[in-house]
Amino acid sequence: MTSFPFTEALPIQFQAPLPKASEVVVIGGGVIGVTTALFLGRRNISVTLLEKGRIAGEQSSRNWGWIRQQGRDADELPVVIEAQRLWRQLAEECGEDIGLRQAGVTYLARTDKEMAGFAKFLKIAEIHGVDTRLLDQGETARLIPAMSRSFKGAMTTPSDMRAEPWVAVSALARLAAREGVTIIENCAARMLDISAGRVSGVWTEQGRIATSSAVVASGAWTSLFLRAHGVSIPQLSVRATVAATGPMPEIHSGAVADEHIAFRRRQDGGYTLASGGTSQLYVGPDAFRHATKFVPALMANPFGTSYLPAAPRGYPDSWSTPRRWNADEESPFERIRILNPAPKASALRDIEREFAALFTQFKTVPIKASWAGMIDAMPDVVPVVDRAAEIPGLVIATGMSGHGFGIGPGMGRVVSDLVQGNEIGHDLHRFRQSRFSDGSPIKLGPSL
Repeated sequence: MTSFPFTEALPIQFQAPLPKASEVVVIGGGVIGVTTALFLGRRNISVTLLEKGRIAGEQSSRNWGWIRQQGRDADELPVVIEAQRLWRQLAEECGEDIGLRQAGVTYLARTDKEMAGFAKFLKIAEIHGVDTRLLDQGETARLIPAMSRSFKGAMTTPSDMRAEPWVAVSALARLAAREGVTIIENCAARMLDISAGRVSGVWTEQGRIATSSAVVASGAWTSLFLRAHGVSIPQLSVRATVAATGPMPEIHSGAVADEHIAFRRRQDGGYTLASGGTSQLYVGPDAFRHATKFVPALMANPFGTSYLPAAPRGYPDSWSTPRRWNADEESPFERIRILNPAPKASALRDIEREFAALFTQFKTVPIKASWAGMIDAMPDVVPVVDRAAEIPGLVIATGMSGHGFGIGPGMGRVVSDLVQGNEIGHDLHRFRQSRFSDGSPIKLGPSL
């Protein structure tokens, strides 16, 4: 079995010289940062994107590759509907096969309670004209006839799509670079330069860039970066394990999940496999600091997360990771260029066992690769997309909570217009930073 290929050994693709000034600096080269930079550049705005390691080296390449409307929070759904349109447009414009296919997403139900939960989302989908529908036991069996067991029913959205994340985000970055965006890999943003209370530049390991606008879209590292500037968000990161098979006969062309197993057909003829909804949290200072805000999510799914006493050295919420540093010294972001957590061995065994039990016609499951990623999670399972009240000129786009790849181009367009002060076209009230400090109750998004 091989490990995930995105490491520091991957050759640097983007090594533009550091400019002296840029109208906007985007910190973080995942799908949100890349598409934000792309849409800013299309408005003839000079934009520099800084990535401490490699484009899409962390969660933007390690996710399941689902582009789904299904199961979204009601306030996310309009943005992801836009993202679906943008994915099609950008797939054509980048001129590369990113594996974009409309093959549907299906959630399987073992119980009446699960079916009732699906019915709640169906009402939301109908309001927005999404083609989600509920299937009974027989319809579910006919949709995926290779399954060895029957289910109470399912929820399916035929218009949902899939793509290859490790291909797609890099292709979008190449598109952005061709259109004039300055992208610099292996260049960590160490600190914001703040003058008269607002953003005036960004200090990097290569020097300073003057700017009046900075976007922090750094995934699991965002909370650490912001806290050094007095901005607190209750973001934690959880580890999730994924496996990939070699080529197999097609059992279903789309993406499917139940509470135990999730799988997606890939363009190379294999399947991406994962647990249906389990993850691990490394307990650190932020976990204690924000524990009370995560209680509702814990109560809703008490067995979905297991806990480990300490993160590996240098991880964002490791006990040993510095919370303060100077602009002229090495920062935590240079010490770990790419978060590359080890996959959980027991999770890999569970994934293989559950997939084999659901499709007993396979004598073996040819696992060829495995990896893990750190998901930037918020207490209510929806992101923070907002201007930072504490520091004018700073925009935060983080906490996608495992939903970032599919919604990426939609959020990138939104963040681009947020930076410019344009009309957004969507209600972002749900995603405001202040919801965790203004006394509002935690309103959980769907855990699907």
